[in-house]
Amino acid sequence: MQNARVSSVLVTGGRILRAPVTRRTWAELAYVIAGAPLALLGAVYVVVSFLLSAGLAVTALGIPLLAVAIPGARGLGRVRRGLARVLLEETIVAPAPFRPGRDVFARIRAGLRDLAGWRAVAYLVVSLPGSLLGLAMVLAFWAWGVIAFTYPIQHALGINQMTAPGRAGGIRHGLVVGGVVFDTWPRLLVVCAAGAVLVLSAPWVVRTAVLLDRLLVRGLLGPDGTSARITELRRTRAHAVDEAAATLRRIERDLHDGVQARLVALGMNLTMAIETLDGRTSGATRGMLVTARDNAKEAISELRDVVRGIHPPVLDAGLDAAIATLAARSAIPVDLRTEITERPSAAIETIAYFCAAELLTNVAKHSGADRATVEVTARGGRIRLRVADNGRGGAGPTGGTGLRGLADRVATVDGTLDTDSPPAGPTVITVDLPLHA
Repeated sequence: MQNARVSSVLVTGGRILRAPVTRRTWAELAYVIAGAPLALLGAVYVVVSFLLSAGLAVTALGIPLLAVAIPGARGLGRVRRGLARVLLEETIVAPAPFRPGRDVFARIRAGLRDLAGWRAVAYLVVSLPGSLLGLAMVLAFWAWGVIAFTYPIQHALGINQMTAPGRAGGIRHGLVVGGVVFDTWPRLLVVCAAGAVLVLSAPWVVRTAVLLDRLLVRGLLGPDGTSARITELRRTRAHAVDEAAATLRRIERDLHDGVQARLVALGMNLTMAIETLDGRTSGATRGMLVTARDNAKEAISELRDVVRGIHPPVLDAGLDAAIATLAARSAIPVDLRTEITERPSAAIETIAYFCAAELLTNVAKHSGADRATVEVTARGGRIRLRVADNGRGGAGPTGGTGLRGLADRVATVDGTLDTDSPPAGPTVITVDLPLHA
């Protein structure tokens, strides 16, 4: 038992002696020193932004400025998360990205309702006192500790000297604290010992200050409980959508390479059997073989339609090539413009393809248009499909054109379908999808 206590004391003493020279200590020291000016910058950003917004509240610029400033605080929060990750090895999951609206008013509403932005603003305000306190602790313990610990050397070199009158009328040189002059070796060793205590205590004091900022970073710069749950649900849904797309692709491949090939072989065998019949074969037998061959051909045709409905093989060449094929096969001329710099996931490509196919079919059947335009752009993590025509207009979810089904389909991956189709035309339908489900 006694040996265990001695061993524990030695271990604790070793940790205390090693603390000032460990990587963690220097990393936390760097975090405190770098964090103080960043905290000051963040507080200035918040104060200036809110004062300007309040001062311009009587104009049309106050609210928009605030709507821009709140999401803008995310950038400073991102810097603090990066600093914590590099120096403190504290990995904080970023909150859900800010999604501005499409028009000015939607952007203003999104900015004012940006919960992650408001949490970043709160962090920038609350973290300032703790950051300044941490910096003060660094100066108090580290700076004064090093100065006191090395004071015997400074005294020998005549550095950092103060003067005070001696008892015999002479002048004494040394550190003066409370009227006591530390100029003799016993007193110099007392100062050195006090410096050692400060240096050995500094890592633990600074670690306590850093702990407060760790809690603030975790609580305010990461996702809140609801956002984290939404992010997890999106990740799970994306995995399920990708798995479903892969399963459908595998079914399409099995049908194409297996069942369809067997039906083709069956049709060929039936044709060969019919051709080898002689005149002694009854007409009924020949008729049954012909009917079986025709049924096989119809089954092959229907199976090909099913296969194309599961996963169009043309998508293997990419969405731009697939939509170009749709435009080329359209019953009316189509002007096509595509700008896809990043390929979407397979599920998103399939949804976009079938939306384009359905919309072009609607244009040809219902719009009375003689020309259509298809634009596909992919940027900023989103893909946008825009189909326009110069027809009679009046398209809508209740018009029998399948738009409601398309809207439900894109909604499964957080997509939107907007319809602009006045009675006199033209019709413009925009499908907005994430690049990855």
